[in-house]
Amino acid sequence: MESADTARPPHPRQLPETDRTRHRRLREQGRLDRDALDAVLAAGFVCHLGVTVDGTPLVVPTVYGADGDTLYFHGSVASRSLAASPGAPVCVTVTHVDGLVLARSVFEHGVNYRSAMIFGTPQPVTDPDEKLAGLRCLTEQAAPGQWDYARPPSRKELAATALLALSLDEASVKVRTGPPDDGDGPDAALGLWAGELPLRTSWGPLRPDPRLPAGIEPPPHLAAAADPS
Repeated sequence: MESADTARPPHPRQLPETDRTRHRRLREQGRLDRDALDAVLAAGFVCHLGVTVDGTPLVVPTVYGADGDTLYFHGSVASRSLAASPGAPVCVTVTHVDGLVLARSVFEHGVNYRSAMIFGTPQPVTDPDEKLAGLRCLTEQAAPGQWDYARPPSRKELAATALLALSLDEASVKVRTGPPDDGDGPDAALGLWAGELPLRTSWGPLRPDPRLPAGIEPPPHLAAAADPS
């Protein structure tokens, strides 16, 4: 894994279009700039991994972390597939639902969302230093500050963890925002309410482990993220 001091070429401002990433439906929702992909990935930490195992398609939720041009994710299922069929492609998706779009007709109902699909062939991470860096990336994406607070993985734990690295070179991004599309059509005369129902996600209050000894307070990075109510 490249260090932070290693010079990297700048990301192209445009994502390359391929047969797998070309926007064929709802092209107006497509995004071709790399910043849009980075924003979708930075906003979450759970992805869905599409992979074929023993001839059966599986879609598996797993945690991820984005670091530069690489997406790291847990992948025991994908590791089985790669062992059986080296070079097998996968599809990783990340989706954020921002709200319902409630129109005057059912046909025009929709969802405001941000999503990304990444295609490619993941590589098992076997180098101990890169594996540690990748696991740190996953941990910090979900709970910034937690990697330095908790005990790091032991050598045995590290060996037992399947970590995969996927290039971000081939990706498709779509974003939908705004009100319904039927405000200027004939349905506008129906006299029905239409608009958006936003969806907001936030952390709740911390729940200490029942076995936690008295006097151990949560670290500042968790206390700051949690809802104090």
